[in-house]
Amino acid sequence: MNPYKMLKSLLPDPPLLAGTVIAAANGTCIVALPDGGTVQARGDAQVSDRVFVRDGAIEGPAPALPIEVIEV
Repeated sequence: MNPYKMLKSLLPDPPLLAGTVIAAANGTCIVALPDGGTVQARGDAQVSDRVFVRDGAIEGPAPALPIEVIEV
């Protein structure tokens, strides 16, 4: 088996994040996360849209549900 594929299988998948678009231009958006952080993501969305983001790309719209952050 390919050593790279073996190593990659040991790493976790990137998390799926939900947030609100705070800026959008030229196919790139800045998304505000519930914990106060921001991420830059590729994709088309409008300011104030709720979106799902994974690995630097917008995966689609997110529902406008209340979010509760639980710190462990």
